[in-house]
Amino acid sequence: MKPKDYIVKKIEGEYATLEDVETGGEVFIAMALLPQGCDIGTTLHYELFEYTIV
Repeated sequence: MKPKDYIVKKIEGEYATLEDVETGGEVFIAMALLPQGCDIGTTLHYELFEYTIV
């Protein structure tokens, strides 16, 4: 899987909706899989099964 960049669009309880910067597609993911400090508007980089804050 190639690296991707996402923006956190929405947080609902323990889940976040991420928007793919390139395609505009959305991903629904558990907050436990995201790095500490994520909030709405945070840009994330996904590579090798890990999210990092950009």
